[in-house]
Amino acid sequence: MATEQGVVLRTDSEAAWVKTTRSSACQGCTARKSCHTRSGSQDMEVKALNIAGAREGDRIVLSFETRSLLKATFLIYVFPIIFLIAGAAIGQILAPLMAFNPSTISVLLGFAFFFTALFIIKARANKMAKKNAYQPKITKILT
Repeated sequence: MATEQGVVLRTDSEAAWVKTTRSSACQGCTARKSCHTRSGSQDMEVKALNIAGAREGDRIVLSFETRSLLKATFLIYVFPIIFLIAGAAIGQILAPLMAFNPSTISVLLGFAFFFTALFIIKARANKMAKKNAYQPKITKILT
């Protein structure tokens, strides 16, 4: 489980906005665009599920499930490459049957499959964003 410390800025019935400091791990994070930064500052504002019952001003531990992070990373980075390769391979198989140049058909089908993967990712990402497993959670209030 990935964790980070922060301070609660404000809360509502089930969520809290937490101020954290941008770390070097943020550069490689696939969800970094969901964090709001203040211009010229290392501070970030993150919306998190408030399962610990934190209040404004509390120092907290923010957690994100590693399994969810790995699933999102696979979906973003590996899934399109698999589709691209599958499209190119299918193009190599179909080209002789259709009497076309195998390279041309492979390129066209490879890109068609790649863009199909991007549409699938977009649809899947919208569903994933609504699930609690893909949102950071406040798991502990520090003293």
